[in-house]
Amino acid sequence: MPVFKAPVDDTLFILNDVLGIERYSNLAGFADASPDVVEAIVQEAAKFSEEVLFPLNQVGDQQGCKRADDGSVTTPEGFKAAYKQYCESGWLGLAADPEYGGQGLPYTLHTAIGEYMSSANMALMMYPGLTQGAIAAIQVHGDDAQKSKYLPKMIEGTWTGTMNLTEPHCGTDLGMLRTKAVPNGDGSYRISGQKIFISAGEHDMSDNIIHLVLARIEGAPEGTKGISLFIVPKFMVGEDGSVGKRNAVSCGSLEEKMGIHGNSTCVMNYDEATGYLIGGENAGLKAMFVMMNEARLGVGLQGQSIAEVAYQNAADYARERIQGRALTGPKYPDKKADPLIVHPDIRRTLMTIKSFNEAGRAFVIWTALKSDIAHRSEVEADATAASDILGLVTPVVKGVLTDRGFDHAVMAQQVYGGHGYIEEWGMSQYVRDARIAMIYEGANGIQALDLVGRKLGMNNGRAVMAFFKEVGDFCEDNRSDEKMAPYTKAIKKGLNDMQAASMWLMQNGMKDPNNAGAASTDYMHLFGLVVLGYMWGLMAKAAQQKLADGADNAAFYETKLATARFFMERVMPETAMRKARIETGAETLMALDAEAF
Repeated sequence: MPVFKAPVDDTLFILNDVLGIERYSNLAGFADASPDVVEAIVQEAAKFSEEVLFPLNQVGDQQGCKRADDGSVTTPEGFKAAYKQYCESGWLGLAADPEYGGQGLPYTLHTAIGEYMSSANMALMMYPGLTQGAIAAIQVHGDDAQKSKYLPKMIEGTWTGTMNLTEPHCGTDLGMLRTKAVPNGDGSYRISGQKIFISAGEHDMSDNIIHLVLARIEGAPEGTKGISLFIVPKFMVGEDGSVGKRNAVSCGSLEEKMGIHGNSTCVMNYDEATGYLIGGENAGLKAMFVMMNEARLGVGLQGQSIAEVAYQNAADYARERIQGRALTGPKYPDKKADPLIVHPDIRRTLMTIKSFNEAGRAFVIWTALKSDIAHRSEVEADATAASDILGLVTPVVKGVLTDRGFDHAVMAQQVYGGHGYIEEWGMSQYVRDARIAMIYEGANGIQALDLVGRKLGMNNGRAVMAFFKEVGDFCEDNRSDEKMAPYTKAIKKGLNDMQAASMWLMQNGMKDPNNAGAASTDYMHLFGLVVLGYMWGLMAKAAQQKLADGADNAAFYETKLATARFFMERVMPETAMRKARIETGAETLMALDAEAF
């Protein structure tokens, strides 16, 4: 049976010692997040994840969701009760606006504990995850009446939310969508069309489901310029907030999926359903992208989360399973064989995953802190600078952490040998669940194109230049510290590779757009390596300071430094390979005629 233990010590180390969130008490909500409060919340989230969510993970995978003839959907055994407990404990509204019933605590803290919950039960946590994205979209683009009507119930979890973009004939290319909206003359619209792949589209865990639906108003321009966003509730909502009659929206079927079986992924039919415009006519993509960006950070977190729980199980198995003898002679002569952990290649596998996971955790929390500064700082320059970095790294968080999350789930499965392929051990589920994160909320190839094609050049490259400066300044500030040299030298080498690759793209991407497209995935991963290396630099610096201060749990910090060394020596050199690939251009990729494939 699988195991899971929330990495509480690691989270607190990042929040308190690496990022120093106490320094941000000037931001709304941060003053309430004292170290004692943060630790209490993190510990409670760990307990809830381990004791309530995790025991239902395999249950959800094995049972899946069931659709009845009337279109209603039943979630797996225990999901409804666990979701109710999640809501009653206030987890959904932890970082939400207090004006509508939220606690207003940092999004940074919400993100940190979100890892535990996704590790414990990714499919179950998708229900409130989609709701939080819908809350964000309504918060930013809804009018006062819409906020008052929908947000309080959504923040308390009584109502859930979805996002409806994809149609059978269009996924990424939303300009082709056919769902239409016809004005009723009273401010509402009749929404007609079909959406597919709708996570949490129908279920039995909430009293109402608030669908956010992209559609084209009759007579609107073709393409993405003519797309609007609508609030389409499952049940109509009265002016007093009461739930009324059923709207003309239904689940036509459940998708048969490779993984995340515990989440109801639906085909949704809109048959002249009543909807309400949000964000203005033909401004739907702008409104929806608030939700999309929130979701992309959440999906990156899913990649991190699955890699963590898969790693924990592989490490446990490697310590316990005896197979073969150590190359240098028996380590356990009293046993018939040594445990797998003695073998260098097993350690290569585990150290690779471990070093990515710990840096990935810091990267996600660091990004969440940028989001808090962007949205909560009253200093315009600070908010703008943080917003620049947030926009720049969002595709990197999503693309790199989910690509690596899947790779590392597979690597963890490999540690088990044949047992990893058997369902009872649980590793197959992690591989299957991790795979979707590379696809939804914008497939990772699209994330790479977004990074190279849009984010790098925004505001004349202001964001990426700021990132270069932040990492470069860190290396320069620690150049005279001999203890930091093993880390800063490797980071600087990776940064040099990234800067050279960026310059190559500037010179060759405009000349031939295929050069940018051919380079995009390698550039995204090159960026990922540099930012993860930077996270390790920050962690190494903090760990050395804790050791110098005589911290009690010295072994924790020494392990951090050893893992950082591994990353710098065995992983960071990949930046040179990524740079070399980028600089080959598009010629060989585009050489064959379509018929030759």
